[in-house]
Amino acid sequence: MPETDFDNSKIHFNKILLPIYLLAGLFSISFSGIYILVMPLSLLFWPGEPYHALEMGILITSMFWVMSGSGIFFGRLIDKYSRKRIFFIVSMVRGFCMIMLSFATMAKGIDSWLYFYFFIFIFSFFAGGNYPTVISLSHDIVPISQRSRFFGIYGIVRYIFQLIGFLISGYLVQEGYWRFFFSGIGIALIISGRIMVFKIKEPKRGAQREELSEILKEDSIEYNFQINKEMMLKTMLSKTNLIVLIEGIFTNVFLGSLTILFLPYIQGEPHNFAPFTTAVFLASFGLIAGILGKIILARLSDKLCYGKEIRRLYFIIFALAIGAFSFVFMFYLPLPHLTIKEGKDIIYFFSFPTIWIMGAIYLSANSISSLYDVNQPPLLQEINLPEAQGQIVSWNRLLENIGFGSGPLITGILISISGQNYQIVALFIGLFTMPGIFLWIFAFKWYHRDKTVIKNILKQRAEIIKANKKKNYKSK
Repeated sequence: MPETDFDNSKIHFNKILLPIYLLAGLFSISFSGIYILVMPLSLLFWPGEPYHALEMGILITSMFWVMSGSGIFFGRLIDKYSRKRIFFIVSMVRGFCMIMLSFATMAKGIDSWLYFYFFIFIFSFFAGGNYPTVISLSHDIVPISQRSRFFGIYGIVRYIFQLIGFLISGYLVQEGYWRFFFSGIGIALIISGRIMVFKIKEPKRGAQREELSEILKEDSIEYNFQINKEMMLKTMLSKTNLIVLIEGIFTNVFLGSLTILFLPYIQGEPHNFAPFTTAVFLASFGLIAGILGKIILARLSDKLCYGKEIRRLYFIIFALAIGAFSFVFMFYLPLPHLTIKEGKDIIYFFSFPTIWIMGAIYLSANSISSLYDVNQPPLLQEINLPEAQGQIVSWNRLLENIGFGSGPLITGILISISGQNYQIVALFIGLFTMPGIFLWIFAFKWYHRDKTVIKNILKQRAEIIKANKKKNYKSK
């Protein structure tokens, strides 16, 4: 069987994509390790000093901004060359950077910070090739009737690994063994990258599009169209695409602020929740939320949206509204005031009824909010051509990551100028979801038209491929 052969009827896509899931999980652990350790790392860089909100905000913001900019570079490569080879290079470099972080010298203030910044910069640059590669591969491997299911499974794998990362990193930092976290994940990324490059077979572009699937089943036929300026203006800059691009900025300012605002709030004075205790809380309620949202609600989305893709818009709007309200509400709960020793006592921590209330809100909000994650990518895939999947998601990720990366910086500034008034900051951050909600409402007007444009183009190209096939046959 040639490398580009792919037969969906013989093997389930989940089995094909197992190496992708493994890499996605390890990438998630590496990111979460940096993200959840924002407070402990500050204390390691500057022992005995208050949390350096501005410096750590710059570190996290740069991480996402660099990733968003490099995504444009990788997106073009992904649409032209082997996606699995690009993914392999990405995993190798990111694994190397994680290993190098384990050699950092701490307690040197800005010097320690600069060392981390240098390798996180490289780590983040190559991260720009991660998600666009997954989007492009899934477009040609996963049937449209199972796209939400795929993104749900992909999301829950990332979330489970993220929770594992929270637990492992929280425990190792608490015990003083943080270097083992970075070196261990780095080695795992390198090994998993090698597994992926041998196990994944490159699918034909457009193999899952209804208009092209039959003609592309023949081994000798490929979809070799490339995006040009005319098609870019006609498809990638359609009104629905523009709405998705602009909406991503505002929504991701909100999403990028969640962890960077919530963790210092519960881990600092007067609450003093220890990193490992925090990780147990997130794992306990987050895993249930992930199963409910990213698996059960993802299946429901596929079922209700099959043949009626516009219904995904309703799910997205509902997810944003509930997510924003729940996030803000958690900051107004009367959380217990603990000493540092009490914050490490997990049994004592869970003895407070308020903790269970906060957990229930966190569970419900995460479950419903996952409807955004499992419905937005399939919707975007349907209104773009096969040869533009890497680039359009790179454009989208560019703006999303600018927003996501701006979140920590905006949050750090607001925390500083508000005198650490987390309630006011949370309320302000929650308002960033409003432009996104209104923009998705406008999308109802243009979605069907933009989807029809893509279908008509692919029908025309299917006829061109058939005509070329007959011409080549006659010439022989």
